[in-house]
Amino acid sequence: MVCRLTLLLLFWLSAQTVSAVTYRAAIDDSRWELESSKFSCRLSQAVPAYGRALFEREAGEDVHFRLQAVEQVRASSEALLVAEAPAWRPGTAPQLIASLQVDAASGNIDVAADYARQMLALLYRGLVPTFTRAGWQGTAEPLRVGVSAANFGSAFAEYSGCIEGLLPVNYRQVARTAVLFPSATVVLSDSARARLDLIALYVKHDDSVQSVYVDGHSDNLGRRLLNRDLSKKRAEAVTQYLMTKGMDESMITTRFHGERYPVVPNNTPANRDRNRRVTIRLERE
Repeated sequence: MVCRLTLLLLFWLSAQTVSAVTYRAAIDDSRWELESSKFSCRLSQAVPAYGRALFEREAGEDVHFRLQAVEQVRASSEALLVAEAPAWRPGTAPQLIASLQVDAASGNIDVAADYARQMLALLYRGLVPTFTRAGWQGTAEPLRVGVSAANFGSAFAEYSGCIEGLLPVNYRQVARTAVLFPSATVVLSDSARARLDLIALYVKHDDSVQSVYVDGHSDNLGRRLLNRDLSKKRAEAVTQYLMTKGMDESMITTRFHGERYPVVPNNTPANRDRNRRVTIRLERE
């Protein structure tokens, strides 16, 4: 691993001394654009003649970065990401961030959360995250794509404000939920209430959610009619709780199924624990 990184750094150093095809916004053209909502924060910069550099933080998720190419550029499938000092800060040492794979179909480069956070911090310090690839269009020239740090400070302040206003969860995280019940009980646990709080909060802010389906289930221990009644009371307990959190009763459909639809066979105590549940499903328009 050390040898491989050493070779990559030697490649990066060689790219500084040979003619390289470089894409990067000039200082006067460096613009950071913020798209903000309760659901996501997107901070991006156009890279002239190449594509777009994009940081995205979705509600309930960590930040990630994507270098989007307008069209596929022929070059090596591996990119070295290094934070470089701008021309007006000579003597500042570069910082290796990561070695990354380029998507073969699109030419995009995705950067995971740990490295994306590092990029944000380095941009804030005025350094320029730069992606370097070998063999531009089949030639001996390297390809370099830089993300300009010019005008980043004020944009990052607005981005941070957007992050503070994000919901704690996104649609994917609450669209399909199951809350579990101990045997022979219909009382919501603290963890179930906390989960339902998140669902109610999300629905309050997403007008595209039109329907909420609440379905009660039981395990197969005991009489079938009693299990059916337990599943009904469990579903009703969830529905009532959601309504106390402000959810409109007209959008909720409450159903109960007893032991008819187990998610796993009722052949062990652990499996029966999973089957004693109420599922909550959100549907958008």
